[in-house]
Amino acid sequence: MKSRLNHLPNGLRVATREMPHATTVSIGVWVNAGARDETVKEQGIAHMLEHMAFKGTKRRDAKTIATEVENVGGFMNAHTSREETAYYLRLLPEHIDLGIDILTDILTESTLPDVELERERGVIIQEIGQSLDTPDDLVFDLFAKACYDNHNLGRSILGTVESVSNFQRTDLSGFMNRFYGAGQMFVVASGAIRHDDIVSRIEASLGFLSDAETAKRLLPAWSAGRQIITRDLEQSHIVFGLPTKAATANDRFALMTLSTLYGGGMSSRLFQQVREQRGLCYSIFSFASLYSDSGVFSVYAGTSASQVNEMLIVAAEELASIAQSVHPNEVTRAKAQLRASLLMSRESVSNCGDALARQIMLFGAPQDDAMLLAAIDDVDGDAVRDMAAHLISGNRPALACVGPPTKIIDNHD
Repeated sequence: MKSRLNHLPNGLRVATREMPHATTVSIGVWVNAGARDETVKEQGIAHMLEHMAFKGTKRRDAKTIATEVENVGGFMNAHTSREETAYYLRLLPEHIDLGIDILTDILTESTLPDVELERERGVIIQEIGQSLDTPDDLVFDLFAKACYDNHNLGRSILGTVESVSNFQRTDLSGFMNRFYGAGQMFVVASGAIRHDDIVSRIEASLGFLSDAETAKRLLPAWSAGRQIITRDLEQSHIVFGLPTKAATANDRFALMTLSTLYGGGMSSRLFQQVREQRGLCYSIFSFASLYSDSGVFSVYAGTSASQVNEMLIVAAEELASIAQSVHPNEVTRAKAQLRASLLMSRESVSNCGDALARQIMLFGAPQDDAMLLAAIDDVDGDAVRDMAAHLISGNRPALACVGPPTKIIDNHD
């Protein structure tokens, strides 16, 4: 399986991954604009626009869009992140023309009808309320603010009740006109497709698109803040972390190996020490949130209020211990998990499409699987130790907590 990329004359990129064993197709349009590209008054507008894209065009109303896709057994969805918005479908190969037509329609002919805007405004306000009522969702939004304070990366993707309540049709069309153009968008298809055929079809349907404004992003400063909300809950939900490098950094594979070794599975140090040996929590894991210009290495845990500080101390001690020494078997096991995860993901047309889209977004071109596997293989114990040492050298952690009242130890305690 090989990924290919073409640039159309108008600047629109078309990337594909042909999968001979596949019997379905995943196709989508990715926009290089998300929540971090909003102005203060636009908080949540990228997410609302994602919702509104399916609510009516000059040729289809919202029900027709949904019905046409499901009439052929297809699946349609979208998502908004801090740096991207994506619209995608999964279909049988014989319905690829329908999929391309609907994507073209919702992204170039959306009418953003007022009645649907009011209805979806209410839906999103309910979504914000649900997030506020769900501690293991809320804590991640609080953590983003703890990391970046008032920078765009510190805001909720959903926006606020106030901002969402004030959006007008012209606000949504303004954001779309600013960023939804050929230079900021690309099409990704994977599965039972042929590259040249997809390129030809996309040029016929989207070759007329004009260019768009390139997102101008301000480099975030690390805030090392604390965001704590007291709730009458059985558990404290905690996320804490440290700044790391961007998603394009050469040593990102050492970071991935570290995260897997430290908190990526049942054999990881966090799981073994915090849960199995001490019984301090049911769920604990580490993860990296990497952006085009920055990143965060983090840990989530749910534990009782009385055990929060012991859990934090053990987690910190384990990361410091990795900075001193790692056993070769740990590194080998973590790399095996990463290799297997990558190869298993390549069996899914949707996962292949998502991975290819992220590669185009970050690197401008597909990344060869053999190269990725070789980069994982090249990671050794020294690289993992160096990465852990880099994380803990000189930066105070950011922390967020939702749960019962408790005095959480200071960053330097």
